[in-house]
Amino acid sequence: MRRLITLLLLLLLLSGCAAPAPEPPPPPEPELEEPQEPEPPPAPVREPYEIKDPTQERQGYVPWTGVVEHLFFHPVIAYPELAFDGDTQENGLDDYMLTAGEYKKILASLYEKDYVLVDINSVWSQEEGEDGPHMVRNTLCLPEGKKPLVLSFDDTNYYPYMLENGFAHKLIIGEDLKIASWGRDPAGNEVVSRDLDAIPILDKFVEEHPDFSPFGAKGCLSLTGYEGILGYRTQTDTQTWDGAKEANRQKEREAVLPIVEELRRTGWTFGSHTWGHIRLGDGNQERIEADTRRWLDEVGSLVGETAILFYPHGERPDGNDWTKTGPAFKYLQSQGFRVFCSVGVESFSFIKKDICAVICDRLHPDGTTLRRHRDQYLQFYDAKDIIDLEARPEREVLWPEE
Repeated sequence: MRRLITLLLLLLLLSGCAAPAPEPPPPPEPELEEPQEPEPPPAPVREPYEIKDPTQERQGYVPWTGVVEHLFFHPVIAYPELAFDGDTQENGLDDYMLTAGEYKKILASLYEKDYVLVDINSVWSQEEGEDGPHMVRNTLCLPEGKKPLVLSFDDTNYYPYMLENGFAHKLIIGEDLKIASWGRDPAGNEVVSRDLDAIPILDKFVEEHPDFSPFGAKGCLSLTGYEGILGYRTQTDTQTWDGAKEANRQKEREAVLPIVEELRRTGWTFGSHTWGHIRLGDGNQERIEADTRRWLDEVGSLVGETAILFYPHGERPDGNDWTKTGPAFKYLQSQGFRVFCSVGVESFSFIKKDICAVICDRLHPDGTTLRRHRDQYLQFYDAKDIIDLEARPEREVLWPEE
């Protein structure tokens, strides 16, 4: 009987009728990870900028006692098709302005001809003498083989007439924390650029060619005040004024201060072009004094003190500042101005003996000199290589035959 039971159990096992083995537990569900936010790009950081004294002796640098050349520009034309469109402004813009492309070619030529930038404020200094204060010419120490060059830029205010004729509208600080221009292209689109205005173009050129500015100098911005500065409407209006206009003016003043600060930090300086772009040679002493007070109040309060005065229209105070020192010149000098810049056919300078001041002339690359005075600028560039006759109006070019 026992053998029979054992046999039956064996048959059951062989026939697969035995209870199945228990299944293993299922694996645990994987934990879902929270989606990771992408890391933001690093915030832009202002690059350090060093400004050096060009009068200090350095190894490999040599003293320079020759002429310090001085060129001045107006704002450059970003869109020639808007400037040279046949309206009443066309000939004036052709006479006094450069296109952005022409300006870039001039900078490249200056670099190739071994010029280096120096700050106008470093060329002369005031010293005390037995007879009182007087100006002296400083000895600049330059890299061997280099020649000093001062650049200045008149009317960097971005007047309303410019906004309709192909110029940038204002300076801003771009997303990269560098100075750029803001404006509109011919289709009306907003454009932020470092290639359409003289100031950021020079900044960019120095970044690419740091030996063009071994001391960190850029240029001196010659400012009026009657339409604000740098594209910001910081001026008052003596005709009509109210609280809303004053609130907007204060807003514009606050907006321009970071621009001024960044320009100063990166080698730019400022000078007066008078508040109202007035004539200084007509003997109207009352108007000259009122204008100067207004410049100091509305512009000087934003850009700081300056010893540089650029004559509007190139017109000298009292009609002649070479051989006499008249009441207008004396008054302007009493307000802190020491370097008085006119316009001429060479980079001339003269230290006055009877008053603590320097008078000087500067040259003007523009449409007039590109068309008519090629020979006077060959030490800087060849007008034939610079002028854009395709963009400019069809007007006469008077170059001497070679």
